[in-house]
Amino acid sequence: MAWFKRSKDDSTQKRVNIPEGLWVKCNSCKEIVYRKELAKNLRVCPKCAYHFRLGARERINMLIDSGTFVELDASLTSADPLEFTDTISYNDRLLKNQQKSNLKEAVVSGTGTINRLPIAIAAMDFSFMGGSMGSAVGEKLVRVIDAAVEGNMPLVVCCASGGARMQEGIYSLMQMAKVSAAIGRLRNRGLVYIALLTDPTFGGVSASFAMLGDVIIAEPKALIGFAGARVIQQTISQQLPGDFQQAEFLLKNGQIDMVVHRKDIKITITKLLRILRSL
Repeated sequence: MAWFKRSKDDSTQKRVNIPEGLWVKCNSCKEIVYRKELAKNLRVCPKCAYHFRLGARERINMLIDSGTFVELDASLTSADPLEFTDTISYNDRLLKNQQKSNLKEAVVSGTGTINRLPIAIAAMDFSFMGGSMGSAVGEKLVRVIDAAVEGNMPLVVCCASGGARMQEGIYSLMQMAKVSAAIGRLRNRGLVYIALLTDPTFGGVSASFAMLGDVIIAEPKALIGFAGARVIQQTISQQLPGDFQQAEFLLKNGQIDMVVHRKDIKITITKLLRILRSL
């Protein structure tokens, strides 16, 4: 009975071992994408154009001309004024996130050039405690805004945040007014502020400086809002549109100025700065 016998060829077949980490599953179309191809495509799915999240340094490297970025306040971190403890202490949570993300805080800020135009820039990183806005995040934003004022430069802030940082309570909430006031000083000097909203931008960030830009740009299908859709739906007891809180929905309702594909963001910001600088 040859059916029940394993052929010699079958027994000598070698199993092909594929190293882990070479492939990524798209969160949107569920297709498997080669990681190097994804990186070459600015972490945009080549099959469905889904925009994967970028870290703060990845974002800055994408926008700022190579070799021109000078980081400010790289060592600045939050304190623990409330001595907050849940499952672990706040200080231990900060240390854990610093080790995981290789960042000191949820924002990276500094100065550089974008297509040879000098700018001040800050990029938030959602991988660090959900990009939450603690006192150090607020302070770093204010300092880079002050650097823009002193250097007579436009400002670009790349937002990615879940909102306030609960471990800092009122200290976190105060950063909304603090950063907004700094943007007011920037505007009084006639300097341009461009806000780039990425997935996700929520809570106190969207309720303050994220929506104060002279021009507000968003990446395709980025989720932007204050409270989550489920909370809103339960509060108003109404069915929400399928694209609710997506960038395209906000554009259609006049809350942002444009939705721009990631590959076009750098040239779009450059054009806007050149136009607004001449006004």
